[in-house]
Amino acid sequence: MITMANITIYGAEWCAFCHMAKRYLDDKKIKYTYLDVEENPKYGQEAVTKSGQRGIPVIDIDGEIIIGFDKPKIDAALKI
Repeated sequence: MITMANITIYGAEWCAFCHMAKRYLDDKKIKYTYLDVEENPKYGQEAVTKSGQRGIPVIDIDGEIIIGFDKPKIDAALKI
């Protein structure tokens, strides 16, 4: 599947749902940018600013913010 969406996943290596979100997009051959919030605290602050909370993953799909690994919301944002 090819999508032109601009996708960013804010996550951490210890986060199982972050891995699930990445695997889901990888399986669909959808490109995304992964930002590790533990590796760079600036990314964590960006995620909090965008989502209004401190949980991860925070998935930004063309400005639509999805908190957690929510397949129906991801699919709706990607229009798939």
